[in-house]
Amino acid sequence: MNTILALELIDIGYIVAAIALLVIVVIVLSFLSVWLKAFSSGAPVSMWNLVAMRYLRKLPYSVIVDARIMAVKAGIEISVNEFETHYMAGGDIIQTVQGLINAQKAGIPLDFNSACAIDLATKGTEKSVLEAVRTSINPKVIDCPAVGGNRATIDGVAKDGIQVKARARVTVRSNLEHYVGSAQEETIIARVGEGIVTTIGSAETYKWVLENPDSISKNVLQRGLDTGTAFEILSIDIADIDVGDNVGAELQVAQAEANKNMAQAQAEIRRAAAIAVEAEMRARVEEMQAKVVEAEAQVPLAMAEAFRSGNLGIMDYYRMRNIESDTEMRKSISEPEKGTQDPT
Repeated sequence: MNTILALELIDIGYIVAAIALLVIVVIVLSFLSVWLKAFSSGAPVSMWNLVAMRYLRKLPYSVIVDARIMAVKAGIEISVNEFETHYMAGGDIIQTVQGLINAQKAGIPLDFNSACAIDLATKGTEKSVLEAVRTSINPKVIDCPAVGGNRATIDGVAKDGIQVKARARVTVRSNLEHYVGSAQEETIIARVGEGIVTTIGSAETYKWVLENPDSISKNVLQRGLDTGTAFEILSIDIADIDVGDNVGAELQVAQAEANKNMAQAQAEIRRAAAIAVEAEMRARVEEMQAKVVEAEAQVPLAMAEAFRSGNLGIMDYYRMRNIESDTEMRKSISEPEKGTQDPT
């Protein structure tokens, strides 16, 4: 009985060992092609490291091995741990290695840590570490103002009031030492535009600007516009320059119109004040006339009082009435009747 039990235990052990061996063989076979590729390329990676990358750290071991092979073939020694660290930080290890290789071939000093920093800094943008290195090798041209923007030209006004429209092309190359944390193309465009407007505005006449477009480039270059940016400005070329509107004349017209409106408003104020004074004078005249009428109304009362007091006799009253009648007759004779024409 014990012998049978022992035999059964031995059989179970063989089965477990066979299963374990089969699992090991399957695992080895699944990593064998990647391991052989790394080994044959001179960038060996241990089988255990491959297993740990896949099952423990959940990393794309094949991509990491490819990046290491590229680096070793280019003579750049980068450990697997460094690749894993950069990948887990969110970097693109393939583009980082390609950027390092391009910089090495061009003789540009760039280490792996700096390349990783640039790669992480450009993450989520249209730029990359590979583009930064390529721009450092082959300078790029930036249109100012940017193509497709809200403005087609950079407009400035000379001292004589004439507007000048210009477009510039700025040739830059990447400054890899200051690429991380520095301003990008938008700052270059803004600074160049500011320099062009300043140069045009300081010119005595627009003719001088048209005759000397190179003065704009020289003045702008002397301002050190690439300070604090990720680029080094090589040249600034005026691609197009043209005459715009007579801004000075338009401003003078607008000022004259404003002065006219102010004068009209002040004249209206004076007219309103005169009308008010006239109305006040008319009211005072009517007030005086009312007082005259009131005084005339007192005359019959005064005459009656004079009769009662004996200061006025009946003959005096008749003489006064005759004088009044004589006065009215002379007045009627001297004034022509209504509806008649003057014989002269």
